[in-house]
Amino acid sequence: MPVAMGIARIATRLLDRFQPRLRRAALANLAFAMPELDATARGTLIDGVFLSIARVLVYLSRFGRLAGNPANIGKIIRYEGYEYFEQALKQGKGVLFYTAHLGNWELSAFAHALLSRPMHVVVRPLDNPLIDGMVARLRGLSGNFVIGKKEFARGILKALAANEAVGILADQNAGLNDGEFVQFFGKAACAQTGFAKIAAHSGAAVIPGFAIWSAAEGRYILRFYPPVAMTGDAHRDTQRLHEVLEAVIRAYPDQWLWIHRRWKTRPPGEAPLYD
Repeated sequence: MPVAMGIARIATRLLDRFQPRLRRAALANLAFAMPELDATARGTLIDGVFLSIARVLVYLSRFGRLAGNPANIGKIIRYEGYEYFEQALKQGKGVLFYTAHLGNWELSAFAHALLSRPMHVVVRPLDNPLIDGMVARLRGLSGNFVIGKKEFARGILKALAANEAVGILADQNAGLNDGEFVQFFGKAACAQTGFAKIAAHSGAAVIPGFAIWSAAEGRYILRFYPPVAMTGDAHRDTQRLHEVLEAVIRAYPDQWLWIHRRWKTRPPGEAPLYD
């Protein structure tokens, strides 16, 4: 494990060095999201982001071993708040996991399938088809089902109707034609409202869930938070979900993907935030 982590750290340091736009994006994000941090603190936080990515890579590479010997999964991750999931299943309308690129988003769904039951995950194909094929194979080793974004609405509703769980990464930037603006870290961020609309239409329970790294334990904690009630107002519900996400990110700021240009889409007439 130390050797694997060392290799992953080299890879992410090279990524940081040869793709400087990533750090520039993170610095721009932190400038308005966490203005209380000085330059040194922001740099340290971003270093932590690349370290978190290295951990994601290491555990992703071990999915084959974990699937072959699932008894070992408890050594690297444990549940917290699992009762929220159990209670949600009793309602019989399925569960929507509201998650993000926070902690180890790949391990969270993979581990849940081995510790509890397989689930469905909505994914966007990676730009490199060879890497996309490799990652898709790894994701399916624990029995999970992948829902492509092209047919995501039908696939999600079908899974929820069968009282199954669906995980969706809902923290990425949306285009003007696809989303609406909500407040996120004090600045307008364009977010897709599809998650809230599907939740309201299906009546599924909405549970925020994230695999958070615990340095004290040396493993991840798959933490489920209390269900978020949907009102049927897609904009209002999307805003509420982002408020929950912001609170979790503030608690674990070095585990969120600040290098993503989350605020790229701006309201008409507003200047770009990024170079």
